[in-house]
Amino acid sequence: MTAVALPRPRTRRRGPAPGLAGRLMRAASIALGVLVILLGIVIAPLPGPMGVPIMVVGLILILRTSFAAKRWFLRAVKRYPRALNPIRRLLRRNPPFAQVFWQQLLRVERLVTAKGHRGVARLRKRIKSAFRGRPAWQAA
Repeated sequence: MTAVALPRPRTRRRGPAPGLAGRLMRAASIALGVLVILLGIVIAPLPGPMGVPIMVVGLILILRTSFAAKRWFLRAVKRYPRALNPIRRLLRRNPPFAQVFWQQLLRVERLVTAKGHRGVARLRKRIKSAFRGRPAWQAA
């Protein structure tokens, strides 16, 4: 008895449409990403940390559509993993925004403040103890 080859099921193609429409969509997405990065650079000197997250959103737009930018970014991740792995985590299918934000907040607080004045770390301990059912002053 010989095996019968079944036809492969058609799957929906992911990504931009083939041909000219796909190229135009890719170019528009890259242009939008560059504009968002430029907007983040303009906003960066203003009070508050809003410039960097806006630049990260622009970088994500570019990295989702440009193969050359992906290759450049992966080389940069190999060279500077601590700085760029949070952005890499945000590029996944279901990115953990809250976790990445919290880890970056703790990292910035560690760089900026002295050890005895870190309020975010104390807040983390209070939140953990609240979920465990113990008072914050008993957290170990």
